[in-house]
Amino acid sequence: MRWFRRGGAGSSGERGAGSYGERGAGSSGEGGAGSSGEGGAGSSGEGGAGSSPETGTTTTGPDGRAASRVHVPWVRTRLRAATGAACALALLVALTACLAAAFPRAVDRYEDSGLRRAAEQARPDRTVIEVYAPPPSPMDSSATRENALRPDALASQDSQVRARIPGPLVIDRGQSAYGVRSSQDVPVLDPWLPRPTGDPPQMTLVAQSGLAAHSSLAQGRLPRADGQVTSTTDRLEAAVSTDTAKALHIKVGSVLHTGVYTVRVTGIVTPRDPQGAYWSTKTVLRTPAVIREPLPSTDMYWVGALLLAPDAGPALLARDGRPERYWQLAPDVRALRARDIPALRYAISSLEAGPALREVRRRIDGPSTELSVLNGSTEVTTDFDDVLIAYDRIRDSIAPLVAVAAFGTGTVAAVVLLMAGGLTAERRRAELALLRARGVSLRGLTARLLAETAAVAVPAGAVGLGVALLAVPADRAGAAAWASAAVTAVACAALPLRAVAAHRVVRVHTGREDVASVRPSRRRTVAELTLLVLAAGAVESLRRRGTSGSAGDLVSLAPVLLGVIAALVLVRVYPLPLRGLARPAARLRGAVAHLSLARAGRTSASAVLPLLALLTALTTAAFGGSVLAGVREARDHAALLSVGADARVESAAPLPSGLPDRLRRTPGVSGLSAMSVTDAKTGGGAQSLPLVGVDPADYAALSARTGLGAFPQRELKAAASGAATPALASRATAETYGTRPFPVLFPDGSTLTVRITEVLDGTAAVSGPDFLVVDRAALGQEAARPTGLLLTGEHLDGRALREAAPKTATVRLRSEERAAYVDSPLQTGAERVYTAAVAAGTGYALLALLLSLLRTAPERSALLARLRTMGLTRAAGRRLLILESLPQAFLAALGGTLTGWATIRLLSPGIDLTAVALPTAEPDSGAVELRMDLLSLALPAAAVLLLAVGVGVGQAWWSGRRGSVTELRAGDAR
Repeated sequence: MRWFRRGGAGSSGERGAGSYGERGAGSSGEGGAGSSGEGGAGSSGEGGAGSSPETGTTTTGPDGRAASRVHVPWVRTRLRAATGAACALALLVALTACLAAAFPRAVDRYEDSGLRRAAEQARPDRTVIEVYAPPPSPMDSSATRENALRPDALASQDSQVRARIPGPLVIDRGQSAYGVRSSQDVPVLDPWLPRPTGDPPQMTLVAQSGLAAHSSLAQGRLPRADGQVTSTTDRLEAAVSTDTAKALHIKVGSVLHTGVYTVRVTGIVTPRDPQGAYWSTKTVLRTPAVIREPLPSTDMYWVGALLLAPDAGPALLARDGRPERYWQLAPDVRALRARDIPALRYAISSLEAGPALREVRRRIDGPSTELSVLNGSTEVTTDFDDVLIAYDRIRDSIAPLVAVAAFGTGTVAAVVLLMAGGLTAERRRAELALLRARGVSLRGLTARLLAETAAVAVPAGAVGLGVALLAVPADRAGAAAWASAAVTAVACAALPLRAVAAHRVVRVHTGREDVASVRPSRRRTVAELTLLVLAAGAVESLRRRGTSGSAGDLVSLAPVLLGVIAALVLVRVYPLPLRGLARPAARLRGAVAHLSLARAGRTSASAVLPLLALLTALTTAAFGGSVLAGVREARDHAALLSVGADARVESAAPLPSGLPDRLRRTPGVSGLSAMSVTDAKTGGGAQSLPLVGVDPADYAALSARTGLGAFPQRELKAAASGAATPALASRATAETYGTRPFPVLFPDGSTLTVRITEVLDGTAAVSGPDFLVVDRAALGQEAARPTGLLLTGEHLDGRALREAAPKTATVRLRSEERAAYVDSPLQTGAERVYTAAVAAGTGYALLALLLSLLRTAPERSALLARLRTMGLTRAAGRRLLILESLPQAFLAALGGTLTGWATIRLLSPGIDLTAVALPTAEPDSGAVELRMDLLSLALPAAAVLLLAVGVGVGQAWWSGRRGSVTELRAGDAR
């Protein structure tokens, strides 16, 4: 049973000083010394000096005997006393942990998707691992050689080869195959087969496994091998694909004579997955092709494939046949992971020329002997490593840009967590100072605060991690767990470290701690100079090496370091102009302007954290916004270069004469320019280049609107009869022919003498380094007929254009071309993650500003209440709070805008956005430079100012509702 002495200070029976009835010193309302509400030193609420977190104090009765030991848990009491603050901290930690854990999983997700898309878009003849074995040794017996080509032996070797594939390379058994094929195509002499130039078709004889599983019968039946097939078998059955049957006029029952073999076609099959590895590793299996003999020969012939029964392989040993055993190992695209690229490249290198190749040869060729060396060895070839290298190059170009947003947002989030701990420490300054005065050690104080914060932060961090794992599916959870743990650790350590730093020395009353009285220490000066050197080194490294080099994480930290330096400089500098403005403001009527500027100039010395958060976020947002704007502009420009206008209609043959009028009436079309493109020859017919005939007025207007090779219309007007025709030319063509007149030869034998009058970097009609553009009126009737139309306009209807155009014409829209550039998981995923990171950083910056204003809210509310008792109006109170908070926000917004501008100007020479903007761009294509985006500079800064004004107005309104008396009584304990 608890026992209390009645009537003394801190009693519950009377309403004296420190009683439960009023909020005096030591009361339960504010928790002064000895209280139960906040738990002062020696109190039952928090366990005073010498007590453990789970044990209160021992009270004594009037006779001096111990009455009872009061057990009051510290953590539970503190959480009950400040439930709102605990919930806010839990929400902040959960949200931050969720974002931190989701980031690595989102990166893994889009990188893995990008790798799989790259593998799918690459042709199977590049990604499949092909194993070739030489024909059986001619020194072996016929039976031994025949058995080596039978399906059972090949299947056994296939299992052994797949077992020797190094991890993490996984083979897709469904698309893999093995078999026997003729090493050389055999001519088919039947006269009824098509012969383009008189040469007979060449056919590949293939006995490949899995034909029934990978095809469906269109006609007939699948081939069979009757009886035991040997090297003397000369009558075979085969199937052909539907494309082969159509192109070579083959039907079910057709008999083909190849000289050695008589092959009867028993069926026509349709591939189930024509683009799969089974049919597309060697496309001749499904689609025949016309082969041209090397120049100067003009001979052409068909090449196709006859699909034999899988157990007909021994028949290919007939006479001098040298059949080739092969195994096609298709990688499983679903098992590809971007993080495994180094291991995948090592596995492929080992298969092509390494330990894995030795194991494969041992299983297929047997022990190495002199005879086996003469006969040849098994070889492994693939271009899959080239696909991985190309993808890895693009990923390495994108990763530093994403890291910039990650480091920026992470810095701002860490600052917000530290500010949350600092806000709690500031609110509890008197309590913690009294605990230290009553004998609590720094270690004991740290342990109490750490346990109190961990009770909230650890469960919240676990909840955030769980939400991230569920919201962003990915394979790895380790990086997400580490990120969430880091957030939780920062949240747990913020309050104890801030309290220890503020209460190292035992003191109850502290002096002023504004920037006017607190001078920077030598350690702070050294730290600031160190950050300045790091920032300068990062910027110089990025300018020299670019983002694709080995500059490391320091390059990604460059915008953050520049923001840090700007924050430190601003903290030192910004009170000076405010004090300068306060002097003339003192001469004005009224005290609002002078008082607000004076208070803003004497802001707390700890304001470096909110300024750091604001400037870092504004710099990162400006940098990220400029990156995203540069990506959009690059894609727009690339689509314009590809199409030449907003839409393009072209055909190999002349277009109908009424087509331009029909297209002009199509919705959205505002301009149209007809053109005729002819492959003309120059230099006596030795060289050729595209010659474009256009209408000067229409083409000049289109070029001016698109910005592609704008020129004055008069430069293209046809000259008088007998004079050379004016022409626009590319720089390469102008360097070759100069300004002298020269003739060009048309395909119909006519000629035209032209003279270059204007040199262009490019033109809308054609792409390439060489071109000539002339007036169509100067061309002959046949050459002047339009073969293409360039259209301009807003919101063109592609369906309507295709319906109006003839079927032989192709219609391309600039909008559709641009949409194709974003059809890449790697680029679009990185862009989305970047956008989310920048948005999260901006949100955290606004939260930092809000926490900064809330830190001084009680003091400002008390000041406003006192001034109202002296006659200050509500309108003047609103102006006071707005003017007090606005200078810091304005200078932060201005500093962030200038820092973002400087960051972009300094870092743009070393940043190439090509990999992010254009997924199909070649490495030697023109670089897409980072450009300034004014909207990204202005919007975040405006948001900061609006929030500062809104908080000032809201606080003035709330203080007015509470009343001056209530506010002053609530502020006594502060």
